[in-house]
Amino acid sequence: MQFLIDQLRPGAVRTVKVAGFDGVDVLVQLDAAGEEAEIGRIPGHEASMRRMEHPSELFEVGQEIKAEEIGRWREGQLQLSARACESPALRSFLLAFEPGQVVAGTVSAVHNFGVFVHIDGEPDGLCTGFIRVSDLTWGWINHPSEAVEAGRRITAEVIIAETRSGQVTLSLTALQEDPLIRFADQVGRVLTGPVTKIVPFGVFVQLAPDVVGFLHLSELTDEPVEAPDQLVDESELITVKVAEVDLQRHRVRLGAAGGTDRT
Repeated sequence: MQFLIDQLRPGAVRTVKVAGFDGVDVLVQLDAAGEEAEIGRIPGHEASMRRMEHPSELFEVGQEIKAEEIGRWREGQLQLSARACESPALRSFLLAFEPGQVVAGTVSAVHNFGVFVHIDGEPDGLCTGFIRVSDLTWGWINHPSEAVEAGRRITAEVIIAETRSGQVTLSLTALQEDPLIRFADQVGRVLTGPVTKIVPFGVFVQLAPDVVGFLHLSELTDEPVEAPDQLVDESELITVKVAEVDLQRHRVRLGAAGGTDRT
């Protein structure tokens, strides 16, 4: 996770001159201070946040533009992002954030893949905040609308601000205590709870408020069955043994109650 965040951190900004086009990529000439100019590349998807068929709609050969360094690949060729510098107001807004910073905002839209948030102070006409489903709540939800709704005011922690996407990834759970911390001492205990979800390879069981554990199909029965729903129904109470609480991956592994813990 940290490696991915490091890869998305803003890079240095360079002033470059458009040298030509290679398919949908933009070839740019880098400042060389008297030496032969190096040629860098702006991949097509890094050319602009605006919709376009080809970057020649936005750039012309000889034009000077600003672009953010991404890294070197393709035999060491420098890759850059023009979209990261396209809006000075947006870039300035994004660069003001640090991971761990607490911000306020208003939920703009709720989708099955996550939640968009208008962060206080963002440039007009933009929506810069985004919360992934896993960062909405520690509890089990079937859809993000169970955790938040459009128009709700929220306080969240910044995970990362990305100049290339123009987005600030936020987390609500980062400001809440992980319920598994208090539940960790339950390893070895036998508990009873309702089945919250059935998947082809096992079932999820509610063990405590905001704590759900997974019981593999092999722990449900020694008899061959095609799917767990042949043995249990959703909402049915079952008794299980807490085999493991993994705080790092935020997972609870369950075993058969009264049976041998199989690893």
